[in-house]
Formats: sequence, structure tokens, C-alpha cells
Amino acid sequence: MPETALVTGASSGIGEQFARQLSERGHELILVARRSDRLERLAGELRGNAHVVPCDLATEADSLAGRVAELGLEVDLLVNNAGFGTYGHFVDLDPRREAEEVRVNCEAIVTLTHAFLPAMVKRDRGGVIVVASTAGMQPIPYEATYSASKAFALTFTEALHEELRGSTVRVLAVNPGPVPTEWQRIAGHDDTTLVPGEIPAEQVVRESLEAYDGGRRSVIPGRTIRWFIRVTGPSPRALQLRITERMFRRGLRR
Repeated sequence: MPETALVTGASSGIGEQFARQLSERGHELILVARRSDRLERLAGELRGNAHVVPCDLATEADSLAGRVAELGLEVDLLVNNAGFGTYGHFVDLDPRREAEEVRVNCEAIVTLTHAFLPAMVKRDRGGVIVVASTAGMQPIPYEATYSASKAFALTFTEALHEELRGSTVRVLAVNPGPVPTEWQRIAGHDDTTLVPGEIPAEQVVRESLEAYDGGRRSVIPGRTIRWFIRVTGPSPRALQLRITERMFRRGLRR
């Protein structure tokens, strides 16, 4: 039987590419996102079986495991991709939206991973991919909540990878840099070229799946952004903050 992969945020961008490339690999798909019309359209384009499960992970993450069980499927690969960002002076942003961002980017990852990982460990088979971000590798002024939430996603995932060392269950953190998706528009960016190294979602997923196949702990897709992070990473935190503040201030709406 084909392995089953559950992909959150599958309606666009990186999540859609995960669905397409995993389908090409022969996986049966469970597609999760809020926009059911997009999921239905995507399911119709995939080569194998694809099940559409509309779900708002900000409020319904707890129910997802039960809905998957009703399909009679076991999840062999969980792709925690759903997430969004906000951009601007924190004091000016909607506090309800900021809290929702933490629920989707952090709490939903914990909820879904705990829902599906224990069965993988028991079967000694399967894996989890979490889409974090290079934004989680340093604090980013004007993306304070987003960068903090992605730092959580990254450290949570890397910790699980180490806990499962020696088993056949794989856990990978994916850390994209800038990717041309709907993310920038939803976050409220006017300037979408704040950081060098933009690559397409297709490349992000291709390099991520190669890293997953290799049992790696973490991956930064794209040569340019890997170089950028490697060069800036050793800098003192105070200097990093000054540089990122100036870079990200440029995109603020005036």
C-alpha cells in the first residue's frame, strides 16, 4: 500500500508543492487547509488518491486526528507547513491576529505532531517535516511574533530529531528564506525583497525532500540564503538586530 502523507497549508505555495511532489512519489495525500475550493481543485490535479479535509488550525487542530481516523488512514508522513506572518510595529498590530499567529505557527504543530508521532514511533516507521524559516534563526524587528514563532518551530523540531536518534522515524526542520508565495501579501509587506536569495517553492520542496530522505536534522534550501545565514550567523546579536531592523524597516507602509 502507498504511504500516506498529511500536508497542512496545502492550498498554496510551499504546501501545494509538497502535495504535488509527494503525489509524484506515490504517496496517498490528506490535504488540509481552510480553503476547501482550492484543495478540491488541487486534489483533482494530483495523480493518486487525495483526501480533502478543510480545517482552520487556529481553532480546529484538536479535531483533525479524529477526522483522519474516520478516513481509515494511518499517517506515515506529517508535513506541518501551515503558517502565516504579520509585519509592522508590534504595538500597531491586531493582538488577536498576533495570538492566532502563535496558535497556528506553534500550538498547531505541537498538537498535530503529538497526534500522529506516537503511532509512528510504535510502528518504528514514518516521519515529520516542519516548515520553520530562516526568520527563526534571529530576532526580526517588525516581524517579532513571526520570527519568535519560527524559532519555536525550529528548536522544537530539532529537539525531536535528537530524541528519535537511533529509530527509523525521521524529523526534519525546513528553513526557507524568501519564497514568492502569498505569504508576503498576507503578512502586509510592501517590499518583498528584504532578504537576498529568493527561490521558488518547487525548489524549496525538492531540496527538503532530499534532506528528509537523507535523515538530516535541518535544511536551508537555496545556495544564496545558506551563504547569507552562514556569513551573518556568527555576528553579535546586537549587530544582527541593527542590521535586520534597518532591512525590514524599508518595507513598512508609510
